[in-house]
Amino acid sequence: MEKLTFVGFLLRVAFALALVLLTYNPSGYSYVHLLQAGFPAITPLEAVLGILLLIGWFVFLRATLSSIGPLGLVLLLALFGALIWLIVSWGWVKLSNTGAIVWISLVVLSLILAVGMSWSYLYRRWSGQATVEDGDDN
Repeated sequence: MEKLTFVGFLLRVAFALALVLLTYNPSGYSYVHLLQAGFPAITPLEAVLGILLLIGWFVFLRATLSSIGPLGLVLLLALFGALIWLIVSWGWVKLSNTGAIVWISLVVLSLILAVGMSWSYLYRRWSGQATVEDGDDN
């Protein structure tokens, strides 16, 4: 099992952010907006892009749920929700600024997916214990 580096974690964050923002973002340039523009007709390109996004979501969600589990997911959502609440309470972002809240939520979702993709490496480093899936490669 390779070691998780800071760059490796940042790559996971970048891929998770790309997956989330390609699926939806408030800028108007996302898969959701692409589908809305031609709905109800779907082109072959839209079908291929949709399947690729589904594969990406499947990989990230499966890895996240298997590494941190449902309780870990709930705890991460609670932590990031409390951090957003803290940011709002400090006045850095207004709740009425829905665009900023959506962008922050998308970044938070990306961070949760990246943590989920990295958790088994982090758990092994911090606890010294391998997870069941680790197994011996020899």
